[in-house]
Amino acid sequence: MVIFLIKLVVFDLDNVIIDGEAIDEIGKIAGVEKEVMEITEKAMQGDVDFESSIRERVKLLKGTAVEDIKKVADELPLMEGAEETVKTLKEKGYLVAVISGSFDLVAEPVKEKLGIDYLFCNRLHEEDGILTGEVSGPLVEKSKYDVLCGILEKEGISPRECVAVGDGANDISMIEAARLGIAFNAKPALRKKADAVVEDKDLRKILPIIEKVAEADDKLNKMSYDEVMELKNEYEDKLSAIASERDELNKKAREMKELRDSLNSELRETLNRAVELRDKRNEINSKVEENKKLRDQINKEIRKLEWSSGGRDRIKIENEIKRIDKIIETRVLDINKENELVKTANELRKKLMKIQEDDETREKALELRKKSEEYHEKVVALSEEAQGYHEKMLEYFRKTDEIRKKADEAHEKFLEFRRMASEKHEEFKSTLGEIRQINERINALRSENRSARRRESREKDIEEKERAREIYEKFKEGKKLTKDEILLLQKHRIV
Repeated sequence: MVIFLIKLVVFDLDNVIIDGEAIDEIGKIAGVEKEVMEITEKAMQGDVDFESSIRERVKLLKGTAVEDIKKVADELPLMEGAEETVKTLKEKGYLVAVISGSFDLVAEPVKEKLGIDYLFCNRLHEEDGILTGEVSGPLVEKSKYDVLCGILEKEGISPRECVAVGDGANDISMIEAARLGIAFNAKPALRKKADAVVEDKDLRKILPIIEKVAEADDKLNKMSYDEVMELKNEYEDKLSAIASERDELNKKAREMKELRDSLNSELRETLNRAVELRDKRNEINSKVEENKKLRDQINKEIRKLEWSSGGRDRIKIENEIKRIDKIIETRVLDINKENELVKTANELRKKLMKIQEDDETREKALELRKKSEEYHEKVVALSEEAQGYHEKMLEYFRKTDEIRKKADEAHEKFLEFRRMASEKHEEFKSTLGEIRQINERINALRSENRSARRRESREKDIEEKERAREIYEKFKEGKKLTKDEILLLQKHRIV
């Protein structure tokens, strides 16, 4: 008995058969691209129901010329590998259908080009070549599952003989119903429901997946009951091992996530401390600048006093006297030269005696110098304090770099473990699907066995009845019956 051979492959159109979202492209020429794309994204994610979203988007297209839409349709590229994929499927004898919420103006040319057997899509209403903002069709009010059931009924096949390929939330109903549901570059809402996931934008990637299912069907159909039971045990052991590996990877991912979050928390605290130290340093540096400014202002006042009181001239004369005295003491001079220097020094001393610095000015200068020194001491002390905070700040910033590096490493490990766990989960789902097929084969074999036993029982009953009639005829002729022969006559109510 041959079971579950794939007979029908159903596709969504947008972002599956064609590389783009038709209504978004039409929205561009209608000048409502942003609004349309926002609604499309919500619909694909499953945040709004498809009927409401399609009606709302089509209303935005009101007034668009049909000819412009046809030009957009002509420019929409097929998904990479689409032609080869459809051709290969049809060569293998599969029916190919497209069930899409997209529009006839876009979908009909694709149907003709690829030779698709069934196309179900919506229709944009127009008057005099201009869109009215209305839409109708099987995918406005019905789900894709409802439409799929119509194809299955017409062809006389079951969902278990069907493959569905989609990318958005509105594909979930047919993905769940089909024997094999493939999420093609899909949104998370659909990926969770699919039996297989294709990440690459190459439709040919679905062919090995379908082929694997077909081969599994063929293999199962050739197995005996005992062989299938043995295969089931193997797959259940495999499923258990995959689940353990997946759970261990999820555990490691959680550990890395907790470590990353802990490090990020420590990072924030350390960074906050570094910022506090920086702010404190800047606050002290502001005080340094204030005291420098005050010190410099006082020094400026001191210089003014020196100029106004003759203090500057006195300093010059004193320095000149010191210079002459040093020459006389350290050099060997002729008498005329030495007398000349002595005379000059005496004259300078007389001049110095005449320079009188008043007491009030001197007292004020001394007071200002004292204040200048006080401010300078504050500048030095505050600078040292600011430097201390600066060094601590640098230390904390170095710590933040170290912590950030560890947090980044933990995050990378988290992503890697999560990716590996996701791959294991996909393997788990695939293996679980294979076990379901094995169980269905087991049920079919059991049904066959029950039918065979019933058939054997009926044949045996017919034979016994015939024998019982022969025994009864002999009994009527006077033959003596054995106990078993009497029981046989009673069983079939001959006597």
